[in-house]
Parts: sequence; C-alpha cells; structure tokens
Amino acid sequence: MSDPLTRETILAALETAFVGRALEWYAAIGSTNTRAVAWAQAGAPDGALVIAEEQTAGRGRLGRRWHAPAGSALLCSVVMRPALAPAQAQRATMLCSSAAVEAIGAATGLAAQVKWPNDLVIQGRKVGGVLTELGLASRELAFVVVGMGLNVNLDPAAIPEALAPPTSLRAEQGAPVPRLPLLCALLRGIEARYLALREGWSPVEEWRGHLATLGQPVQVGTPEEVIVGIAEDVDADGALLVRTPEGALRTVLVGDVTLRGHRV
Repeated sequence: MSDPLTRETILAALETAFVGRALEWYAAIGSTNTRAVAWAQAGAPDGALVIAEEQTAGRGRLGRRWHAPAGSALLCSVVMRPALAPAQAQRATMLCSSAAVEAIGAATGLAAQVKWPNDLVIQGRKVGGVLTELGLASRELAFVVVGMGLNVNLDPAAIPEALAPPTSLRAEQGAPVPRLPLLCALLRGIEARYLALREGWSPVEEWRGHLATLGQPVQVGTPEEVIVGIAEDVDADGALLVRTPEGALRTVLVGDVTLRGHRV
C-alpha cells in the first residue's frame, strides 16, 4: 500500500484550528521528540507538530528504542504549553492517549486501550506508545512535548522482541489502514481535549476508562523495588495505586507495569 505522508497532504487535510498548523515534516529524523523539544525551547507555538516517515533514533520510555520501518507508522510529537504545574503534566499524556484510542476506533473499529502509564494496546498487544518530556522555567512548566508512535501498516514480526507482544493496526484489522485520516482524527481529538483542558477540564476520568491495567495483578518495577499487587486505581495526576497482598495502598509515580517483575 502506497501511503506517503507529506507536509502538503497533511496541511490540506487538517481540520484543526491550531494543533498541527505549525508543522515540521521529515522523511527521516533521529527522534521527533528530540526535535520538538529543541523547537519548543526556541519558541515553537502551542500545538506545533513534528512528524516523520522514519526515526533513526526513536525513543520509548526508560531509554528503550522505538522501531518502525519507513512509512509504516505514525511518528509525531506535539508541543503544548498548558497552564499546569509540573506535577500535573501527565494530563497532557492522558488527553493524547485518549485521543489515540478514539482515533484508532474511528479509523478501524478496533478497541484499543491504555496500559499504564503510556502504552497503547489491543487485546494486550502493543500497538503504540506515548513519550512525554517537560520543559521547565524557574520550576514552572514552560512546555510539554508529547511524542506518539502508532504501528499502522507494519509487520509485527519486524519488531524486535519486547516486554509486551507487538502488533499493528493492519495486523489486527486484516487490511491496510490509511494513515492520513488516522492522523487527522488524532489531531482533532487532541485539540478538542486540549481546549477543554484549558477551560479546567481534567482528562483523568476519560483516561481511567481506557485503562487496561486496572483490576489486574501487576508487578511494578521501580528504581528501588518491585511492587506486587492489584492495580486498583489512578489518582488525578496519573499515578498508579497498587493494593499489596498486605493491604497497603502504594502510589507509583514512575514505574513500568510488566508481566514479570524487574527493576528499571
């Protein structure tokens, strides 16, 4: 399936007021997040978008590599300048994750979910991920860059082994998925939620409803320990609340939910 994304086709198809209107497109780049952070530091406007057909140094959480053959995925990063405290920056991740779930459903009919804190999964198989980076100025939040990678038309067998088994929208649907309508739906969803966030809306309830992790046994690797228990809930800023076998409710701010315990 020939499905190229170009600056011209993206701008012509956009239905947003500001998200994606300031656009940098690359045939190949090291990392869209790295470029978006640099652009944000240089004054990129709210809603600026960096998108690439291929990343040569794509990054996931905890320094992991993100692999996607050229033209097979959506690889993009959005610059946001929300009026949030640094501790609330996860809300940007929440709204982008929910927008991705909605866009996948609209484009394919597939029911995606979020595996805490930032994986996008279909029936437990990883179809995408979100990587958020913050820019601070005198302890205030200057910007948030939310990077998103969605496996659209790639062959999961081409992806190196990972903690979560990989998949793609094409593999799940059984047919190629056009990327441009999917991208436009994603950006529309981000903008609608971002505008609501500016007016005081919290994305946590919607995001909680998309979480595949809640109610499940988890082993959460943190820098200090492995926490075992049941994922009971999340708080307003996205921390995972885990009920241990001893009955204690542990709050996990940074970790990695896995099927097997490990330190990160």
